[in-house]
Amino acid sequence: MKKSKSLLVFGAALAFGLFGLTFRGPKKRFWDRMTGTGLSLGSLALVSQPKLRETRIGIKDILLGLGSAAVLYGIFHIGDQISRKIVPNGGQQIDDIYKLKRIRPRKELMTRLALVIGPAEELFWRGFLQDGLMDRFGRFWGWLLGTVSYGGAHIVSGNFTLVGAATVAGGFWGGLYALGVPLGALIVSHIVWDNLIFLIAPTSRLEEELIS
Repeated sequence: MKKSKSLLVFGAALAFGLFGLTFRGPKKRFWDRMTGTGLSLGSLALVSQPKLRETRIGIKDILLGLGSAAVLYGIFHIGDQISRKIVPNGGQQIDDIYKLKRIRPRKELMTRLALVIGPAEELFWRGFLQDGLMDRFGRFWGWLLGTVSYGGAHIVSGNFTLVGAATVAGGFWGGLYALGVPLGALIVSHIVWDNLIFLIAPTSRLEEELIS
């Protein structure tokens, strides 16, 4: 059953609006707003799409999720080096992203990413928005429009490197989804990658030194 055009437009508009509030508000409450955004978008996806409530995570999903997270992590390690060399202020923009992790305790952030933010983003951006776009425009164009939407929602951050990173990550997960990888595996991948690159083994040398 195709999602209505009005529902897709509403969902996309809501996402862009919430991301604007999330990134433009006071830094000290960033993670509260990000969690609220996840809850709102994830709830919209689950309420409007009953099939998403049937999402399960089995052994195969865990293995696929771990493997894909490792591949994406490798891509970002390479991208970090390139960004610092060719993007004006690329290194500073990357470090600005990592500063957000110092706002709240590490264990708290891991919990937020694992239980709310990571799952909610996959449920909404892939399970709700991209799925609806693929139904209407086909797998390729649906994937492309979903990727552009995910990256575009981050423009409000004013951080070119973050927009690029979101577009690459969104394109990666969206591509897997278009190829038939189960949503459960993508949720695992998103959770593992978020925690790995942001909290456990960041690509920033400065952050690695601070952790060690």
